[in-house]
Amino acid sequence: MFDVTILGALAGGLIVFFSPCVLPIVPFYLSYMAGASMSEISAEGEMAPGVRKRAFFASIMFSLGIITVFVLLGAAAYGLSQTFRSMQTEFRLFAATVVLIMGLHFLGVLRIGFLNRVFQMEAGNTKNMSVLGAYVVGFAFAAGWTPCVGGVLTAVVFTASTESTALEGLVLLLVFGVAMTAPFVVASLFIGPFLRFASRFRQHLPKVEKAMGVLMILFAMLIATDSVNRIAAWMINTFPVFQNI
Repeated sequence: MFDVTILGALAGGLIVFFSPCVLPIVPFYLSYMAGASMSEISAEGEMAPGVRKRAFFASIMFSLGIITVFVLLGAAAYGLSQTFRSMQTEFRLFAATVVLIMGLHFLGVLRIGFLNRVFQMEAGNTKNMSVLGAYVVGFAFAAGWTPCVGGVLTAVVFTASTESTALEGLVLLLVFGVAMTAPFVVASLFIGPFLRFASRFRQHLPKVEKAMGVLMILFAMLIATDSVNRIAAWMINTFPVFQNI
């Protein structure tokens, strides 16, 4: 059965990866995961033996660390929503307000200082990066989520909390996490081409920021009016092909 929330989580994860808060720091994390300096992975030609392999396996563990936090958030939100079922309306309006404020921030209508922060960490000795270390770094990255992640994540977490079962809610957060981190894993396999793409794409980041703002405001309206399921029903009725998905 077609579920618009799954597609929304998938699209949200991809948008977050290519957002102004995440894409610019991906090269740093690639070098960190690979245990190499930025100059080493930015150089043309062949990289040192093992760099790409280390980056690939470490990026998978880094992604699993991020996904773990998202799934835990989904489980916690679902548990809270079931505990306070009599306050579903208040819970929905609060989530809509948070998403709306972040949307206005990205459009430049409101400028909230703490939302401009970016998750940072000391690189240390990248040569000693381990599989467990990469997982911990991913966990820390998700726990210190940037505003670009936070706005979309709030919407997805709220949607997950309203699913009919805990499993459906967890699947929603899993889809969001995989969509957000899969490009990172792919980038670790094609470091050179990705760095060139990221450099060219940087000029479009302000447009992505504005698009995120518009989408957040629209989703805030859907949350506030409890219309997400109505959108799904409309899409199924308008495009019958979705019934086969």
